[in-house]
Parts: sequence; C-alpha cells; structure tokens
Amino acid sequence: MPFSMPRPSWRSPRNPIWTLVIITLLLWSIQIANAGLFSGRLVLHGIYPRQLDGLEGVLWAPFLHGNFRHLMHNTLPFITLGGLIMLSKAEDFWAVTLISALISGLGTWLIGAPNSVHIGASGIVFGYFGYLLLRGYFDRSVFAITASVLVIIFYGSFLWGVLPNQPGVSWEGHLFGFLGGGLAAWWLSKSAQKQP
Repeated sequence: MPFSMPRPSWRSPRNPIWTLVIITLLLWSIQIANAGLFSGRLVLHGIYPRQLDGLEGVLWAPFLHGNFRHLMHNTLPFITLGGLIMLSKAEDFWAVTLISALISGLGTWLIGAPNSVHIGASGIVFGYFGYLLLRGYFDRSVFAITASVLVIIFYGSFLWGVLPNQPGVSWEGHLFGFLGGGLAAWWLSKSAQKQP
C-alpha cells in the first residue's frame, strides 16, 4: 500500500519557502553588520582575479554586497527565481545554487579584470535564470517550459547582464553564473531521466 506524507503548510519549518526566507535574512544581516560594524571592510573578502589569496572569495563573495542598493537589486530575483526552482523540486535548489556559485566564482577568478574585487549574489541569481531558461529545453515538461516562458517574459533583460557593457558590474560573474545554471539544468534533467 503506497504511503505519502502531506505537504507541509507554509507555517511549517519544513516548508522549502523558509529556506529562501532564512537565506534572505542572512544576506541582509551580513550587509547590516558590514555597514554598521565593519565600515564596509567585509567586501575585502571578495574574489580577486588570478590572485591565490583572492580564491577564498569564491566562498564569501555571494554573501557580500557593496551597499544596500546592490543587495536590493539581488533580493527580489533571488526570491522569485529561487522560488520557481523550489516549486519544481526543492532539492534542485541546492544543486543549482552550489553549481552556479562555484562556476560563477571560479570563472570570475579566471577572467575577471585585474586589480578588481568581485562581490554579490548576482552570479547565483544569473545561475537561477540560466537554469530556469534552459530546463524547459532539456526537460520538456509542462512546468519547466512554462517556467522558461515566464522567465523570458519577466527577466529576459537579464541577458544583457552577461555582456561587458556596464562599468562596475561583474559581467564575468553573471556570464559564468548563467553557464553554471545551464549546466545544472542539463545535469539535473539527465539525472531525472535516469530515475524510474
């Protein structure tokens, strides 16, 4: 006899939406601490391209932002695009996040402008964008295709963010985040196809 557990309500701590809420609160808490307690010095832990001591920034850069406006620009797409991924499969959220963060960070470290520091969660946000855009192509399910169409309608302008056309914006992080999201879409769809 098959057994299924009921989906947790939105009030339950097991609901995946709380993951987004907690991460968002963490990002804002770090920014408040950075602005109030550290006078902005935490950004020094970002990615310094092709410097060995700047490689640790791959881990820390997604949590750091230059100012509150920078963080505001990343918060809404992080919640909406991350939420769309969780609607499909909550486990995929973590895989897409890790793959996007790693590829975005390492790609930025490899080709980023010399004497620059790269920070922000936008590499992950562009990873979510790339994942949702390409998952429809790889997966061909109704939900995945619908999500791809919605992402194009509401976030299609993100495609300009992968080009080196805005001074002071880490297009390298955007580009490699997008590629990481695409890789995650391909890999997770292949994994899903192998499951019975």
